[in-house]
Amino acid sequence: MVDFDVLDEQLVHALQVDGRASFSRIAAVLDASDRTIARRYHRLRETGAVRVVGVPSSRRLGRVDWLIRIQCAPDTAVAVAAAMARREDTSWVCLTSGGLEVTCITHTHDQRTPLLQQLPRGPRITAVTAQCMLRAVAGTAGWPGRTAALTPQQVDALSPGASDPQYGVPLELTGPDERLLAELAKDGRAAYPALAAASGMPESSARRRLAELVRAGVLYFDVEADPLLFGYTTQAALWMTVVPSELSTVADALAHHPEIAFATAVTGPTNLFAFVLCTDADALYDYLATRIGTLPGITHIETAPLTTTLKRSGTVLPRR
Repeated sequence: MVDFDVLDEQLVHALQVDGRASFSRIAAVLDASDRTIARRYHRLRETGAVRVVGVPSSRRLGRVDWLIRIQCAPDTAVAVAAAMARREDTSWVCLTSGGLEVTCITHTHDQRTPLLQQLPRGPRITAVTAQCMLRAVAGTAGWPGRTAALTPQQVDALSPGASDPQYGVPLELTGPDERLLAELAKDGRAAYPALAAASGMPESSARRRLAELVRAGVLYFDVEADPLLFGYTTQAALWMTVVPSELSTVADALAHHPEIAFATAVTGPTNLFAFVLCTDADALYDYLATRIGTLPGITHIETAPLTTTLKRSGTVLPRR
């Protein structure tokens, strides 16, 4: 396990505020030296503990996100998960329910694109369900469990400034844009010469285009951090059925729970999905019984422990 202290925690929070902030700017806010911050980041990055990623906005690109559950025979799930992780249209793939189920997020170009025809099938796959993701309600501004290390003044000093993306006609990405986004998905802090080489643009064009994509709301930056760094050892997926009149109330509550890494409203009989992180199994029990269980309007909860994550933020993860 990599060493992780208060300064590292502040660095992770700073990167969540501005994933491409310079080391000198972060160092000034954290009252540390440039070399110390750069050394801390590279140590966390090289060990795979922390990674800044560029994430395209499906909504701004006119895409539709889907939550997929594939139930498999025990000897099939790993192969199915690996196949889903290799697909370009998946952004998140994991094994849940003790390795009997593959849960993933994929996208189509619009509501009319056939989806289930593109998914794996065979006698060893026992069930497939697809739920359209309607609106992310928690986790889009960073997991609260890892964004509590800075003061409000430090956050303000690091904030890149408010943007006003125009959500009108979805943008059509060019080939160089696609290559630029693919490189940023691997490393959101990639240097401009690397972005230019990957996209085929001149360096000045890559710099300008990245700024344009961010300003238009097509691209944002997120931080992936190993939950173990923050003491969270138990991960689970939650499917909840909520009375429609209470859906907004429950969603607002989840957005303020440090245990919730991500939550989204979905179609289907379970109309709210969440990814939860807890310190251990006892803490998960307490969270379900005393936090989730007391929210109004929840009539059903299905809990599926997460065992292995194969792909996150559009990038296949290395085996550990």
